[in-house]
Amino acid sequence: MQKSTIQYLLINCVLGIVLISCGSVTKNYSKKKLDKTSYEAPYFSNPKTDYVYKTNITVYGNEISGIFIAKKINDTVHRIVFTTEFGNKLLDFEISEKSFKVNSIVSELDRKILINTLREDFRLLLKKEYLIQEQFENESDNIYKSADGKSDNYLFLSKKDQKLEKVVHASQTKEKITLTFSSENNIFAEKIEIIHHNIKLKIVLNYFKSE
Repeated sequence: MQKSTIQYLLINCVLGIVLISCGSVTKNYSKKKLDKTSYEAPYFSNPKTDYVYKTNITVYGNEISGIFIAKKINDTVHRIVFTTEFGNKLLDFEISEKSFKVNSIVSELDRKILINTLREDFRLLLKKEYLIQEQFENESDNIYKSADGKSDNYLFLSKKDQKLEKVVHASQTKEKITLTFSSENNIFAEKIEIIHHNIKLKIVLNYFKSE
């Protein structure tokens, strides 16, 4: 692992704020009558499955590669392990919507600002239940708004096949994090991208197919 990459991530999580245009996430979409009041995300939900992905983290032009493993260990908690491509463990978390436990982490990554960023990313990635408050649409998607603390989540479901294609985590004025999902069956996501809009941080997960 390149220590300079970690230093870039730590510094820019604090200082690297990127200005983006203000305005509601749904300002260009049409409002619709609610057709559901709750939604269950389909991904990472099977306790019998080890979700294993090759992972590339890009931060301000610097890259970290490794293996991401997620497993649902009970009704509310997932265990997250991130290793090098050679199998050396870098971090080991247990996470739910209301709890977070660090089982282990290498010293280079053991910084509060980085841990908090990854906690927010993983919690959003693994979130299962959404209470729907409003509904919108564009040409290709139905868009569902769900409150998430002081922010909101916007779920983009394809009109064609009802697949969950994107989740946008946003304040009232700007997008903060976007997750995109590529899925053939709306059960398992073959590719996932996590993109931050206030720092230059992108995480790409590609399903790891064992030979």
